[in-house]
Amino acid sequence: MTQFVGILTAGGDSPGLNAAIRGVGKAGIGAYGMQIIGFRDGFRGLMQDRTVRLSGPALSGILTVGGTILGTSRDKPNKMPVGDQTMDMTSVMLETYQKHHLDALVCLGGGGTQKNAYHLSQHGMNVITLPKTIDNDVWGTDSTFGFDTALGIATEAIDRLHSTAHSHHRIIVVELMGHNAGWLALGAGLAGGADVILLPELPYDPEVVAEAIRSRQRRGSGFSIVAVSEGALSKDDAATLAKAKAAKKEAEGDKKSKAKARLAKLELSLQDKTLTLSRTLESLTGLESRVTILGHLQRGGTPSAADRLLATRLGTACAAYIDQGVFGVMVAARGDGAEAIPLEEIVGKRRTVPVDHPWIKTARDIGVCLGDK
Repeated sequence: MTQFVGILTAGGDSPGLNAAIRGVGKAGIGAYGMQIIGFRDGFRGLMQDRTVRLSGPALSGILTVGGTILGTSRDKPNKMPVGDQTMDMTSVMLETYQKHHLDALVCLGGGGTQKNAYHLSQHGMNVITLPKTIDNDVWGTDSTFGFDTALGIATEAIDRLHSTAHSHHRIIVVELMGHNAGWLALGAGLAGGADVILLPELPYDPEVVAEAIRSRQRRGSGFSIVAVSEGALSKDDAATLAKAKAAKKEAEGDKKSKAKARLAKLELSLQDKTLTLSRTLESLTGLESRVTILGHLQRGGTPSAADRLLATRLGTACAAYIDQGVFGVMVAARGDGAEAIPLEEIVGKRRTVPVDHPWIKTARDIGVCLGDK
């Protein structure tokens, strides 16, 4: 009996999404005789029933293409902007699912997508997910596709910045993506030879960072590269933010609204923290400091061979799990294989860098300053 499968991509775009779509589609069609359709622009496309047939021609030539042929959005099923309102459109999505007689819905995305997929699974859909994000912070998987490509791009950027930093005797502060997890900054910082690496997991002391740079000066190195996650905070800022979050959690009624507003204001003020760090280091060291924010550059372009391979093998494993009737799970990378992890075990968790991780020890052993001591 033919199985009907829908696919959507949600959240931020990421290298390897098309490779994963191709993996699910080719294996589903060729090995299991499935019929595949894609929903455009994430959960919004599922709500609006905007589809595309993913047959052989549609899956041809997309392995090396960045982004996603289906488009994506950050819309949530139960908090969907509709006109000037925010509505729960779960029931509408269920109608679309049933209209197409779907046996499964495949959702490709990061932590937020896992949560949204779990929500749909609780409302009657057979859901299965694949983990993508350049931040590498999805809990339960060894790695996410998109990370290796972004790591290569970030490393190359740091490589290129070495020459200008050396020529002008400057501090170059490079901001990399990673609001809550420092995998990208840590990996690229190590691979690119950064002198300082600052992570969300390790609040830093600007004076410690400045002293590390001054120490390099005394040894004859007139420049320094500082790789910093966008979510990295100084110890003072981290303490202030933690206090504001605790106040919001404890407050009730009108006090909760005021606490929420204070937290939002604080978070807004911290958006320029990398620029603030640059100015602080310039003042403390006497060296000219410049900021490079890589931003969305890290998400773009052709996926690396490693990401194509990971996305393809997780995609084919996904098709096999659908054929076996395994749903409500994320297809996680485990060594060279794959494992189905229940979505209920993933929701609300994040894979951050452990402070005793081997990469952290490696950085300390080669003299990289992590800003904490």
